Amino acid sequence: MSKLKILHLSTECYPAAKTGGLGDVVGALPKYQNRAGHKADVIIPKYGIPWIKASEHKNIFEGTISLGMESHYFSIDRYQGDSEFDLLFANIPSLFDRNGIYADQNGFFGDEFKRWIAFIKSVLKWLITAEIQYDILHCHDHHTGLIPFFIRYCPEYEKLKQIPTVFTIHNGKYQGINSWKEFHYLPYFPGEFGGLIEWNDHINLMSAGIRNCWSLTTVSNSYLNELKYDSDGLEWLFINESAKSVGILNGIDTKQWDPTTDGLITNVLKKSISQFKKNNRNALLDQIHSKNEAPIVAFIGRLVYEKGIDFLIDLLQNYLTYYPGSLHFVILGTGDQLFESSLYFLHKRFPEDITLILKYDESLAHQMYAGSDFLIMPSRVEPCGLNQFYALRYGTIPIVRRIGGLADSITDIGDPGGNGICFDNLSIHDGMHALNRVLPLYQNKKEFNLLRKNIMLEDNSWDASSEKYAAIYQSLIA
Repeated sequence: MSKLKILHLSTECYPAAKTGGLGDVVGALPKYQNRAGHKADVIIPKYGIPWIKASEHKNIFEGTISLGMESHYFSIDRYQGDSEFDLLFANIPSLFDRNGIYADQNGFFGDEFKRWIAFIKSVLKWLITAEIQYDILHCHDHHTGLIPFFIRYCPEYEKLKQIPTVFTIHNGKYQGINSWKEFHYLPYFPGEFGGLIEWNDHINLMSAGIRNCWSLTTVSNSYLNELKYDSDGLEWLFINESAKSVGILNGIDTKQWDPTTDGLITNVLKKSISQFKKNNRNALLDQIHSKNEAPIVAFIGRLVYEKGIDFLIDLLQNYLTYYPGSLHFVILGTGDQLFESSLYFLHKRFPEDITLILKYDESLAHQMYAGSDFLIMPSRVEPCGLNQFYALRYGTIPIVRRIGGLADSITDIGDPGGNGICFDNLSIHDGMHALNRVLPLYQNKKEFNLLRKNIMLEDNSWDASSEKYAAIYQSLIA
């Protein structure tokens, strides 16, 4: 297999900029591609957020782009710190020098379409004259969905026309729907091709990416199938483009998430898994100021509808009404203010049974994976999910709804090779049944410890998935 030069284009990349799984994926996949001998780089916008402002960069290109009647200066900057891949930034100070990726303390910025077009235009203008000639442009989520269209149909980018494009959907709920009133931000293209970026009388960035990319991927096979009957109006498009579509399950960076070396947890794994879990459980309880001895069931993530938070609130209220003191629920995350308020009042009702931390804390998240006994993911939508992989890596048993990537990665312990507790429906009946299986499993120490040992031996790294992406790249070039 020949070695390839790959450029990943995204709005997030850990550790520079992250709000969720997109940042984790784009921050990990290139590492494994480089380890396999390819050259994989990443470019994201240069936000005015703390990590980026505190790091050093080298300017490698400068220019201007037009957005309607406006002209904007930009530069392409290369990160100068330690990294397993070249991390590049499209620096457009007039649009991205803000303390947030999509929003700040005052809410969402509201000019997303203009910003994404500026990002795309600056990157493509640089690529036309860049020293390195990439073999593949790998575009991530709707923010970059117009790239395959621009290089195919805009004369300004004709020199890039023969570079194959891969478009990966991490979350189909965010499509980038915009009015044609913002058409003036786009580069010139012949009018007969306008239909290739339109869906339901709007410019739809995701539909543009799906239609115009050379290859379409989603982050799990089950999610790809789900999009064919539930994608907010794009169902026909996913069915029609199925010949070029494939689902590839995400992996995790097993160097970053390594219980034997993790600097963000109190006690690393040495020999005994039981001692590792016990020590980190005690450290977690100290950190959250709790003396609760019940099994710890963690939730880590965004407090939003897609993650099933409304269902989780109802489930905890029902469960703790009947079984107070049985389980200790530790919830870490931020999100919808209504859900935050509901969880706060639920915590006040069951102060010993629910520990609530309403913030994003990467260090505490690592400690929770290491110190918890179970992790609950009652997702309404879960394209892949990474939290279940982190949990398995640290010997924490997932409790998941069978949906998307959770269905592809977690098998119920009642089945051969089971590595978690599964349920099918967002109903109190199904949720209660799942939680009622927790305590008997926890109390059967022999079975419980064997399960923890087995799940920690699973290989959920990017190795296999990286090879699948490489195979797609090679087929496009051929």
